[in-house]
Amino acid sequence: MVEHRRSTASGMKAAGLVLYKFCDSAFLPNCHLSRLWLAGPRNGLAVSLSPGVNSTTCPQWAALHPTKHRGISEDLDVAYNSENFKQRAIQALGDAVRVPTESYDDNGPVGEDNRWDTFAELHRVLEASFPRVYESLNVTKINTYGLVFHWQGSTTAKPYILAAHQDVVPVEGQTAKDWKHGPYSGYYDGTWIWGRGTCDDKSDLIRQLLAIDSLLEQDFSPTRTLILSYGFDEESEGIEGAGHLARYLEEMYGRDSFALLLDEGSFYTDMGGIIFATPSTSEKGYRDVKITVSTPGGHSSVPPSHTSIGLLSRFIAAVEDNPHQASLSRTGTPFATTQCLAAYNPVYPDDLRKLARKAVTDDAALKVLQERLLASHPQYKAILGTTQAVDLVEGGVKVNALPERASAVVNHRIAEHSSVSELQQHMVDLLTPLAAKYDLALVAFGSNVTCGGAGQVVLSDFLGTALEPSPVTPTEYGPWALLQGSIKATFESSPTRNSSEVVIIPSLSIGNTDTRFYWNLTKHIFRFSPSFDTDIFNGAHTVNEAFRADSLNEGVRFYTKFILNMDESDLP
Repeated sequence: MVEHRRSTASGMKAAGLVLYKFCDSAFLPNCHLSRLWLAGPRNGLAVSLSPGVNSTTCPQWAALHPTKHRGISEDLDVAYNSENFKQRAIQALGDAVRVPTESYDDNGPVGEDNRWDTFAELHRVLEASFPRVYESLNVTKINTYGLVFHWQGSTTAKPYILAAHQDVVPVEGQTAKDWKHGPYSGYYDGTWIWGRGTCDDKSDLIRQLLAIDSLLEQDFSPTRTLILSYGFDEESEGIEGAGHLARYLEEMYGRDSFALLLDEGSFYTDMGGIIFATPSTSEKGYRDVKITVSTPGGHSSVPPSHTSIGLLSRFIAAVEDNPHQASLSRTGTPFATTQCLAAYNPVYPDDLRKLARKAVTDDAALKVLQERLLASHPQYKAILGTTQAVDLVEGGVKVNALPERASAVVNHRIAEHSSVSELQQHMVDLLTPLAAKYDLALVAFGSNVTCGGAGQVVLSDFLGTALEPSPVTPTEYGPWALLQGSIKATFESSPTRNSSEVVIIPSLSIGNTDTRFYWNLTKHIFRFSPSFDTDIFNGAHTVNEAFRADSLNEGVRFYTKFILNMDESDLP
């Protein structure tokens, strides 16, 4: 995953309130939230609801097994459990991983930068692995390397989208020797498939295509149109890939024309026999703010009281000394997640469970709950508020020359309840008095704020990365219930997992995926990858990325149930 700019939605999932996306490609690697967050701020005895008991604060819908296509579903359950299918899936993922489809932050446009050419080889591999899919579906290439598969349905019901991305983060040359197996080997050791992209995100792409191919083999013909949309620069900007794909789909189908979209996202986690699945229903916003201080130059032997670097340090200190305020709002996704954990997590502290229940209607309890969560772990500050990190600093050219310019870039992940404009105003309100104190003119995001004779400080959007927090996907009955039911049916029908102890809860992604380009197409966007956190050997975007082979079969089982359930649903 990316994180917005260098996201990557895909990052892997790091620790969080539940499984939130946390890291980035630039943005979001697949950051898995640790079990610490699922367990709550601290251990303690607690009385939780059984997954079979519904909660008013965290509604659960029953497993949804295909009925019209029950025979196909059951036949494929058997097929997916076979050794032949497992080996085929391993081969398909390994072949895809062996193509180093790296995307870089400094890639030029398609057609001008030959580093994109590797994706043509991946397309050849996919066509060789899935000839039936290419023969049966209408395949369109957008901006040369974006892939859209159209599986036309027989009715006018709204189509839906399954998304994934073809690219991976680059492998740092100096670390290649540290891999247990080559970073592009696609090697299978009997348990793990090794290589960059096995976790992020070629496993999702291959499992989706395997599900489609298996349904075609069963002579399944959809009534609802399905679109597969595969970008190729999610780990950098996403503009060349999903940016073009989204525009193409909007031109073809129109705004709000899709029933739902399912892209990569958080995983399953087993907490004492209860399986938690935490699809992301929203993402934080993003903005890199550049602070540039310009002052007169001169010889260092006659310095002013503060050079541009010294002045910049004061602005940086002001930013760090005045963080954004966190907020646990009843209408926000983190509150919904907290309520679900309080209702169903067997190791959630009993006192916090009671406090969470009380906070549904009691403002004082809500405030105490927020304070308790924030005090329990630094990760809650990232979940409940806008974060800021000064990540880049530069200035000066020579030791005996006064620096005429110094700058810093502050990375922000904007809280679900906030906005780009609110972030800007926070920066202006914070730094205006400081600019006046040092007689500096302040220019903020293109507008003159103050005048000054000693120099100038400019606030600007670094590289044009501003992104509002995403719309929040509804979690009432409808697409959310269908997703819940499909996940639960996957577990109930699995010969290896065979469990009904499954709870589905919404979560907030603190990084960004390609879904940021698809907001115009549907209000129902989910970010979820059908794997356990333990199916990832060492995380994504790092040395020894590897994916558990058994998760391939189970992921295909999920996508199959989901497709069949969507086809039978009465969604518009």
